[in-house]
Amino acid sequence: MKYLRQHKWLYIFLIPGFLYLLIFKYAPMFGIAIAFKDFNFVRGIWGSDWIGFDNFRYLVASDHFFRVLRNSLLLSLYQIVWGFPAPIVVALMLNEIRHMLFKKVTQTVLYLPHFISWVVLAGIVSNFLSPSTGLFNFVVSFFGFEKIPFLLKPEYFRTIIVSAEVWKEVGWGTIIYLAAMTGVDPTLYESATIDGASRLQKIRYITLPGISATIVILLLLKLGNILDNGFEQVYLLYNPMTYETGDVFETYTYRIGLQDGRLSYATAVGLFKSAVGFVLIIAANFAARRISGKSIW
Repeated sequence: MKYLRQHKWLYIFLIPGFLYLLIFKYAPMFGIAIAFKDFNFVRGIWGSDWIGFDNFRYLVASDHFFRVLRNSLLLSLYQIVWGFPAPIVVALMLNEIRHMLFKKVTQTVLYLPHFISWVVLAGIVSNFLSPSTGLFNFVVSFFGFEKIPFLLKPEYFRTIIVSAEVWKEVGWGTIIYLAAMTGVDPTLYESATIDGASRLQKIRYITLPGISATIVILLLLKLGNILDNGFEQVYLLYNPMTYETGDVFETYTYRIGLQDGRLSYATAVGLFKSAVGFVLIIAANFAARRISGKSIW
């Protein structure tokens, strides 16, 4: 109690955060009961009949299940493979730049796409790839090749989404890694310079080990959200022609929940996705602790 009284203002500052989590994160969790019920608007959540795991059995037996699961996993895997290392590489490059004006201008240019909404960015992508007015197809036709309707081709959809995601977030992601690099002891670099280490050797033996804990934590958080592909970017860029490679859990849940009105089934899909994410982050945290000795808990 003495400790609490001494730091009472710190705990008072925590109250808005706790209230936000309680109201917007924990209170809505009672709604997951719909996943186990045949929800009826008239009878309400607690008046609707219990149906156990029928919605989950229907989900697994659905023709769309493996397509949606495959698309979600592949899209997340591509985003991790291309999107996760990109901010690390950019941060390492920026950290080596000694011309401060050039460094600040580069950082600003890289950060700007983060503040563009996916609605605007989807418009930019659509215009850029348009077969009639797009710059890319103009270049393609200039060299004598046939124009390609990229947004109608399922084989290009994942590449478009991942490329747009990397371009939008790579600059913002470097902030965390640049902040982590400032915590590396500068005397280590001075000692390495005296010993004749090159820049690449300093990056390999000092910088990367110094930010390894940050890399592990962010990778674990990324793995925990492996089935979260982001609703906006997929919904704004996909269409029935690209469902085969573009339909993911978020868009599937939206279609069956809000458009078809099957709220119980949509809730079951969302709960399944959250459960998989929870298991993955537990497994990834365990593996990281065994391999590198670093983990979230």
